[in-house]
Parts: sequence; C-alpha cells; structure tokens
Amino acid sequence: MLNSAVQAARDFKDNLKLPEAARRESRSDKAGVPTEDPGTDRAIDSGIKWLCLAQDKSTSSDGGVAWAYSLIDGWGTSYPETTGYIVPTMLEYAKLRGDETIRDRAKRMLDWLVSIQFAGGAFQGGVIDAGPVVPVTFNTGQVLLGLASGVKEFGDEYLEPMYRAADWLVETQDPDGCWRRYPTPYAKPGEKAYETHVAWSLLEAARLEPNKPYADTALGNIRWALTRQNDAGWFADCCLTDPSKPLTHTLGYVLRGIIEAYLFTNDDELLQASIKTADGMLGAIKEDGFIPGRLYSDWSGAVGWACLTGSVQIAHCWLLLYRITGDERYRNAAFTANKYVRRTMKTSGRPETLGAIKGSFPVNGKYSPYIYINWACKFFVDSNMCEKEIRDREGADG
Repeated sequence: MLNSAVQAARDFKDNLKLPEAARRESRSDKAGVPTEDPGTDRAIDSGIKWLCLAQDKSTSSDGGVAWAYSLIDGWGTSYPETTGYIVPTMLEYAKLRGDETIRDRAKRMLDWLVSIQFAGGAFQGGVIDAGPVVPVTFNTGQVLLGLASGVKEFGDEYLEPMYRAADWLVETQDPDGCWRRYPTPYAKPGEKAYETHVAWSLLEAARLEPNKPYADTALGNIRWALTRQNDAGWFADCCLTDPSKPLTHTLGYVLRGIIEAYLFTNDDELLQASIKTADGMLGAIKEDGFIPGRLYSDWSGAVGWACLTGSVQIAHCWLLLYRITGDERYRNAAFTANKYVRRTMKTSGRPETLGAIKGSFPVNGKYSPYIYINWACKFFVDSNMCEKEIRDREGADG
C-alpha cells in the first residue's frame, strides 16, 4: 500500500509537468473508452486522412511519414521502417476508394525510401535523423513490404531496389534461420521471434521472383521461430524490451508472419501453429474488446493498459484465420477488438489527432505514452479494411 501511495504521488507530480493537451487527454481517458463507434468506413477514411497529414507534417519534409504526433513534442520526423509498410495500406485504400491522389502519395513514399537505401540493399533503423545510422534486419524487411507492393503497382521502377533489399536479407541470415547480425540498436539485445514479419516480406518478393531463394530463406526463419512457441501458442524471445511479458504488438507481428507463411505454402503444420497462438489470444480479450498490452506465457494480462497497435494487429490476424477456417470465434473477437479501438479514435477536435490512434489506452500507458503513432494508424486501417470486406460480403452491419 505504501508503494502504491508513493507511485501515485509521483504520477501526480509528473502529470503537473505535462502540457495542458496531454493532461486533458489523460483526464478524458480516465473516464473510460467513449461509447460511440464510428464504424469501419469512417474509421478507414479518417485513418488514411491522418496518415496523409502525417506525411505532410513530417518535420524532415522528405516524402516519408512522420513517425508520430506527440501531445508533448508535436510532430516528428519520417520513419523509414513504418513508411515502408504504410505503402501497401495506401495502395489498397486507393483501390478501395478509387483515389488517385492516395496512389500518388504512396509513390512519393517509395521514391523517398529508394533514395535512402544503403548501397548493400539494407535500410537504417530508427527515424531518419536518429543515430547511429546502421543497417537493421527488421527495418529492411518492413521497407521490403513496401517495395514489393510498389513493383506490383508501378512495375519495374522498384524492382532493382526490391532485389537489393531481399538479397541482403538472404545473405545476412544465419544457417538456422535466425537473423542475428544486424539487430536494431533501439531494442533489448537478443534473438527476435517477431522477425517472422521480415520472413513475410521475403514471401512477397518470392511471389514476384520465384527463381530466387527468397521463399526458402523466409521459411527457414519461420521454422526457427516455431522453436520459440510453447504448448499454449505463446512465443519466447518476442519483445522489444521484456520477453517475459511481450507486447501484443510484437506478438501480432509473429502471428502475422506465420499466417502468411501458411498462405504461401498451404502447409497444415503452419496453420495449426497459427491456430494455437490465435486461440491463446482469444483468452486474453475482455468482453468490451480490451486486450492487455503485455501478456504472460499463459496469455494472462501483465498490465492494465492496452497497446492499441497490438490490438488491431491481433484482430487482423483473427480475421485472416476466419477467412481460412470459417471459425466464427475469430470473426467475433476481431470485430469486438476493432470496435474497442475505433471507440478510442477522435472524431472531432484538433486536426492533429483526428483519425489518429494512440500508442496506449489510456494515453499514459507504457507503450508510446501521450503519442499518436503512425504504425498504430496503419494497422488500424488494415484491420478495418479487412473487417469491412467481411461485413460487406456477409451483409453484416458495421
């Protein structure tokens, strides 16, 4: 009780130092998640509008997407990694709405990414002005997702950069399938099971160039990652900072990579591994859609706040598995999780936060506190576009 009182006093003191906008948002979140659900269409359009604003407001003014809008520090510089995987989201939306201006924005993102690619094919870790400027496996894989989608949409203009990024990932993989040589300097050292999300990028490249060893390299990593999966489907070595209770964000990464490997191979072993993890995650969601932002190895919650990025990533994975299996548990859980996050989205107020998604709910949670991050918005749009497609096909309201 004494420790709780001391912590409460510290929190109160820290809160007084915050700008009024941050204090106001914290007070609002203490009242709970708003009741209004804007629905999938409004969520998708609002999210894309905010990503466009983040591209325009990036303080590095380079065509990339600002990593975040902070209630404390304002807009940030462009983030190569997340700009990379925002590209496919923009292109999918451009097709959904028939919006050529969004397609043009995606091309601007790609052109910037190509301009900063290292000679060896890799991409740097961190935001564009961060140091040290070093090649990083994970970030390269996420940009590769954008390059592969660029080849599909725009043709050979992005083929050579795609080859160079994919070839670098092949060349730098360890014999057992893990990538250890070029870790991010912004996470705790150690092996990372969530780099199955890198393996997915190589599978996208393999679809375009099946004669290169991209698929074999990707599946080698998937096999290695599965050695980190326990009987309940949870993954060890799967967090940026604390592998004993990984973020739902990184758990969402690892699951997506394995699902994509199944979609590439139709290997039932990979489907069963995906189901094992997805079923474990079903035990973590609450009736209102809240998912604790960190999860212990038995899938119990480790924190009292939600990592909204992870919530929508997991929801999207459930929807993909619903498409594959027809198991309505996945659809129902995904709809509930997406609705929870939609209710946290601002539909009125300052333009910097309209359509944006916080790192945590409440906003002072320990994942990107007081910050609206671009990857949360990207995964939010993706999951809601998938939900919209399912609802439209099934004639469901939403």
